[in-house]
Amino acid sequence: MKEDFILPDIGEGIVECELVEWLVNVGDMVEEDQPVADVQTDKALVQIPAKHAGRVEALYVKQGEIAKVHAPLFQIVTDQSDESTESHNREAPAPQQSATPTRVEQVTQSIATSEQATRKVLATPAVRRIARENDIDLSAVSGTGPSGRVLKEDMLRFLDEEGAESSTPVTQTTATKPVGQAPQAVEVIPVKGVRAVMAAQMQKSVSTIPHFTYAEEIDITACNELRRDLNATLTDTDTRLTLMALFIKSLSVALTEFPIVNSHMNDAGDEIHQHAAHNIGMAVDSPMGLLVPNIKGVNGLSLSDVAGEVKRLTESGRAGRLSPDDMKGGTITISNIGAIGGTVTTPIINKPEVAIVGIGRIQPLPRVVDGNIVVREMITVSWSGDHRVLDGGTIARFNNRWKSLLESPQQMLLRLK
Repeated sequence: MKEDFILPDIGEGIVECELVEWLVNVGDMVEEDQPVADVQTDKALVQIPAKHAGRVEALYVKQGEIAKVHAPLFQIVTDQSDESTESHNREAPAPQQSATPTRVEQVTQSIATSEQATRKVLATPAVRRIARENDIDLSAVSGTGPSGRVLKEDMLRFLDEEGAESSTPVTQTTATKPVGQAPQAVEVIPVKGVRAVMAAQMQKSVSTIPHFTYAEEIDITACNELRRDLNATLTDTDTRLTLMALFIKSLSVALTEFPIVNSHMNDAGDEIHQHAAHNIGMAVDSPMGLLVPNIKGVNGLSLSDVAGEVKRLTESGRAGRLSPDDMKGGTITISNIGAIGGTVTTPIINKPEVAIVGIGRIQPLPRVVDGNIVVREMITVSWSGDHRVLDGGTIARFNNRWKSLLESPQQMLLRLK
């Protein structure tokens, strides 16, 4: 019996998504709940499983095209005994084949093998587009991302090594080109998916929230020593403690004393909603763009729990496997630009939150301690606040409390849950 698989409601009001990759081909046998396709929504990469076991009869959406929710995605034959044609084919004797395959068979087999290899390569839609435009077999590119995923940097490096053009071909009139001038190519990048959502969210934030910035430096020498000491007590199966986990947990401790910072203003601008749960977001620099998943209820988690969530969200974000629930419900955000570089930033608030902090890179700097010049591990933190809810004094006092917890982490240990 032939049955169309209808793309289900993925949630979050999503009505369409991009078909990133088919994980099966027409004619393949699939099991119940076997992943058949990766689709990219506005917020995450979602894997679509088969509802029933059977044989794939047709694929209705091509890779790179937009699939509509509640529309057919593919067709599957769930009961092959009802197919008279296939039954006839099974009864008919197979044609005699020569031992040596023909040239057509060799080419067909080569193409099928190439498609099968390409299909199994993990890569983002942007990387696959570059591969198609430059006629490159993705399986020939060494991926440096999680699980061997091919990143855009890997593709550009491969193109550079092969001497290929990495930009979109455009028509040029060579007669009017000045002597000695290199060809000027233009790559058109569609603004969609995560990039489109981020652009719209940032535009809405800066146009509706009056931002102000506050910066301060923090000595994290003692905090880093604590991290190293705690990690030395862990077993090989335990999750290693990172500075980000300490930043997040200490921020939650400070929020209990300054709950106004863990709030948002309603759209009408006449109510401030303070949140009991500390759902602290962490910006992840993924191949799909900036993602901000959040750790739910940090105020009720242990330091070890927070470290585990930091690891999970970071790995899932970089692999494009964050769930919609991971992305919603945040109440305040940390952006660790120091992992890449830089010291000071002016981050844009993740609406409807009222505060975001950017953490700069760790720098060994000379500082005066008890009248002596010593080298300390310093970071600069840059706050952006919603001036409708917060003022400079509130952010300064809140940051001073957070700073004291990081500079004297034994205070934080007394309040950990």
